[in-house]
Amino acid sequence: RCLYSKNTVFSSYTQQKHVLLKAANRTESVETVNDNLETQAVQAIQNNLIDFGKVSSGKVSMVNLGCAKNTVDGEVLLGDLVRSGYSVVDGEEEESDTIIINTCGFVEEAKNESIAAILDAVQRKQAAGSAVKKVVITGCLGQRYPQELADELPGVDLVLGFENYGSLVSELAGETQAPISPFAEGGELAPGGGFPLGAPAVAPTRVQVGSATVPFREEWGRYRLTPQHTAYLRVAEGCDHQCTFCAIPGFRGKFRSKPWASLLSEVEYLAKEGVREFNLIAEDTNQYGMDRKDGKSLAELLRAMAAVEGVEWIRILYAYPSYFTEDLIDAIADTPQVCKYIDIPLQHISNMTLLRMNRPPKKHTVDLLTKLRDRIPGLTLRTTFISGFPGETEEEHRELVDFVKEFRFPRLGVFMYSEEDGTPAAEMDNQVEYETREARRDELVSIQQDIAESFAQRQVGTEVDVIIDRMEEDEDGQIMLYGRTKSDAPDVDPVVFVGQPQDPNVAPAEVGQIRRCKISDRYLFDLEAYPVA
Repeated sequence: RCLYSKNTVFSSYTQQKHVLLKAANRTESVETVNDNLETQAVQAIQNNLIDFGKVSSGKVSMVNLGCAKNTVDGEVLLGDLVRSGYSVVDGEEEESDTIIINTCGFVEEAKNESIAAILDAVQRKQAAGSAVKKVVITGCLGQRYPQELADELPGVDLVLGFENYGSLVSELAGETQAPISPFAEGGELAPGGGFPLGAPAVAPTRVQVGSATVPFREEWGRYRLTPQHTAYLRVAEGCDHQCTFCAIPGFRGKFRSKPWASLLSEVEYLAKEGVREFNLIAEDTNQYGMDRKDGKSLAELLRAMAAVEGVEWIRILYAYPSYFTEDLIDAIADTPQVCKYIDIPLQHISNMTLLRMNRPPKKHTVDLLTKLRDRIPGLTLRTTFISGFPGETEEEHRELVDFVKEFRFPRLGVFMYSEEDGTPAAEMDNQVEYETREARRDELVSIQQDIAESFAQRQVGTEVDVIIDRMEEDEDGQIMLYGRTKSDAPDVDPVVFVGQPQDPNVAPAEVGQIRRCKISDRYLFDLEAYPVA
């Protein structure tokens, strides 16, 4: 089997980078050197396919939890394993040799879900006659509480942090290697990170975590967990904001944009594999490029992606309520491939709550949202709010309720506030009672349900493009296709149930297609439709 020998390429790439930086006497920007060498590495990988043999013939399964960024991490990890000879199996249907729990550590509920998944995996490993030999923890919970997990869960074999993801294959093969710093000379992040080729073996350790601010590596060689026609595209990682409720900067590191050449090569590669929809993700997606000196921006990226053959839908997720330049707004409005959909988590709208959160004030937010709606016809805005933040008064909650009623976001989610270790908000006075947080959340959700149903009702009778995500067969043997409109991001928004065409001259829809459909009805927030072209 012909496989990517990316480890060799990127090891060479790291060495070349050190030489170039020395030769340039630091007169050339780090970003320029990164992009030049990224281009060389991309070309080398795409032009030099070799068979480097199997490391293992084992089976691995993954429980993938959390956000889309964790999904990309999981896909990259599985891609490494598949290229090394492992088979990926559904752990519910077929027992694997290794179970990977790709955890989430964002809020208390997510942490509890991750712990439950770990305990279940350990129990399966310890069951009589089990084929499971190893349980591995990856993801944000492992990065955030590595030693605590190892101490409290002796049945876990390995806790692996972001810096050492590249070592998973050798760890499972029992070929532990000495870790190296992910930093090149001068403190600059080097690509690849993790373990060097040919490093001496060392005694294995159950906890291998390291830095939160880790270098980018290639992300096109993934074992995809999403349908083959849609993919998440990570454009940046980390966060430099200091929201008082959020622990993410502590375990995802400083904000850094993925190099331009690497991004475009990833898009081109995935498009050739059949990806038609790209969902852009980061901690702050619209901040892309602002940390670099090459002048590249998200607006330029949108236009460059739209020019790639095969790219039909581009959607922006996880935008921050700032950084919307005039050029970016124009790019969203004027580029046909860009879905008129923006996800902007706002968290609250009351000035006093926003001040305690260390978030942009109300006027700034309202002015931005109004501008976006005015400048981008047909825009679908998605947001999330936090209920019961410390010090939130009934008056502040009512202000948020009134805003939700007035602004009528088509897509909206609400989280109860969760005290996170190490955050300023966890130490604030006037913590809101759990029951109050819950009641306020439920009130907002109830209001949003009516708004979402009204939005769905307005779609009935219209014709829209629908991307067909999957096919399922019900108990009666009837086939049902599930899709989404441009107003629906995967996993978090409603779906479209696509039936058979009413016109015999129109072909039935198939998974992976983008079809023109007529909306015939709705079921709560979800839509029913049939192809018309």
